[in-house]
Amino acid sequence: MSATGLLYPHILYGEVAVYQRDQQQQHQCLLSSSGSGGYLLFSSLKSSSAYGDALFGRRNIQNRRIKRRNLRVEAMWPDLSRPSVIEMESIEDSEQLDQILLHAQQNSQPILIDWMAAWCRKCIYLKPKLEKLAAEYDTKTKFYYVDVNKVPQTLVKRGNISKMPTIQLWKDGEMKAEVIGGHKAWQVVEEVREMIQKFV
Repeated sequence: MSATGLLYPHILYGEVAVYQRDQQQQHQCLLSSSGSGGYLLFSSLKSSSAYGDALFGRRNIQNRRIKRRNLRVEAMWPDLSRPSVIEMESIEDSEQLDQILLHAQQNSQPILIDWMAAWCRKCIYLKPKLEKLAAEYDTKTKFYYVDVNKVPQTLVKRGNISKMPTIQLWKDGEMKAEVIGGHKAWQVVEEVREMIQKFV
């Protein structure tokens, strides 16, 4: 028996066929990866006609049983119907906060407020990660941020924050829970996710 090789550079869908004449003889076709990026087909069949029959799956050979395995390549496409990032809205003063809290109370939804500052490096690094989290809770929770250096002190006092960044969850007009983000951003995001799930 001699092995014969043919190079097929582009195979997206193929069939591996195993032919068995009787229990004593067995002829196989195998697909294996070649170094040039294509596929190399090896066969133990002697004649070129039998080789073609094995390649194209012809059934005109007597006393042969055919077993086929379909090889499929499936593409994974992202869900484009949902946003991957939702930019957080800024809160500028106490009146705006009151309107946001009233609207959230009417809709029975919690809101999340990120108290941060432009000079705080951890705050700046955390903000885009929270915006990704906002996309996960798009219809359940609204995300806002307050830059404490750009708003009146009356608004900052309402937050009653001790350290930045501080992420607070407000529901029914009052603050229910908070996460102080002094550690790694991914850990803060996980703690914020757990906090949201308690109130959603």
